[in-house]
Amino acid sequence: MMYPLVREPAAAAAPGRVPVAMTCRVLGPARQSCYRWPASPVTGSELAEAYRANALFDAHRDEPE
Repeated sequence: MMYPLVREPAAAAAPGRVPVAMTCRVLGPARQSCYRWPASPVTGSELAEAYRANALFDAHRDEPE
């Protein structure tokens, strides 16, 4: 995801701290979504898709084809 790329340079402990607004201008995402992402980093649809993929993988684990 792109949001960690925005948030990590803006962290207080980052050696060359870069503001979120500047990083968003360079990388392209909206600032609002960068601030909203930490509250819910994985959406419900992404979680459901991951569960389906895991179930599909587990169902075909024993089949070599």
